[in-house]
Amino acid sequence: MASLIFRKGLDLKQAVAGMLADNYHSDVVEKIKASDFSYRSGRLTIHLAREFGFCYGVDRAVDYAYQTRERFPDRRVFLTGEIIHNPHVNEKLQAMGIQFLDRTPGAIDSVGPDDVVILPAFGVTVAMLQQLDARGCMLIDTTCGSVLNVWKNVKRYAEGGYTSVIHGKAWHEETQATASQALQTGGHYLVVLDKAEAQFVCDVIRSGGSHDAFLQKFQHAMSVGFDPDRHLQHIGLANQTTMLMSESLEIGEMLRKAMLDRYSADEIATRYQEFDTICSATQDRQDAVVALLRERPVDLMIVIGGYNSSNTANLARICGASRPTFHIADADCLVSEETIRHRPVGSKSEVVSSGWLPSGSPVSIGLTSGASTPDNLVGAVVAALDQFANQTSPS
Repeated sequence: MASLIFRKGLDLKQAVAGMLADNYHSDVVEKIKASDFSYRSGRLTIHLAREFGFCYGVDRAVDYAYQTRERFPDRRVFLTGEIIHNPHVNEKLQAMGIQFLDRTPGAIDSVGPDDVVILPAFGVTVAMLQQLDARGCMLIDTTCGSVLNVWKNVKRYAEGGYTSVIHGKAWHEETQATASQALQTGGHYLVVLDKAEAQFVCDVIRSGGSHDAFLQKFQHAMSVGFDPDRHLQHIGLANQTTMLMSESLEIGEMLRKAMLDRYSADEIATRYQEFDTICSATQDRQDAVVALLRERPVDLMIVIGGYNSSNTANLARICGASRPTFHIADADCLVSEETIRHRPVGSKSEVVSSGWLPSGSPVSIGLTSGASTPDNLVGAVVAALDQFANQTSPS
């Protein structure tokens, strides 16, 4: 029995609006927005980026999850995995009785027609969707529209005989789902993490090279049976929507030039393709921190979001190029006016640093948050910064 799929909510938006506001709204953040995105208290000034926090796709996914629990209070409700990369949001969903299939090996085999499964904002692989469909369960699809746009173009590449070169993280749920779309349409894919990996691919396009070295380097980031001699003759660029967009554009230009060097200018239109798959929300948040750093005199940057959030890490990467930057998960990471827990730019582990907050003189702090970070976490960070900068007791 095929699954019933809901893709446009469950007509309970108003019913869950109060609960969502209670869980994620911040009066402090609303006041900062109304004050030209600035907060001043004692010696502290905070400048908030003009685009930050929950994007439309994340807001929609969380909303649908709450609607699902409201609509089906007596059914088992599952998520295939994290709905977004923010531990606070996922913990709230778990507290509501929503179970995570990826946390119990073989759990998907227990799902039946009476169960409800929520697909996350990143989407799921074609194989997982087929597996769930075979179980006959009800599906609530929260896949982001920007992700769906990437899928559309990847399928277009495959249908035209082009290999999808995906700028992304091969281990990320979204990139795995995107790659599966290429396979589903009979195509091939290759995932490049950064410009260094893209340069390796460009060198192979231009002059060939060792098959063994190529296959070793991309063994976990390419389709089965990938042959660089054959499958790099016609390529199309795609990207994980949460990557650094300026880097995606640079990688696209690198690949285009490599194909021009390998083939004639007359052939480039049939050898290389590129469609606009840049997520506007990701771009807006990246543009906003660039503008903040250009227009506001900040001494340091605080970036709030899950450590496994790609878009948050890229915001920290932008900030870290010109200011001391601290990527924190939440307000608890601000241990004291002397000590902070954070994930350094480019690192995979949290560290503890001291001397992060300048003492004595006026201090100006830039603040932003990733697309999966709710406003209440931002508000809590503002309160902690005020407390430590002005050495006041928490209210």
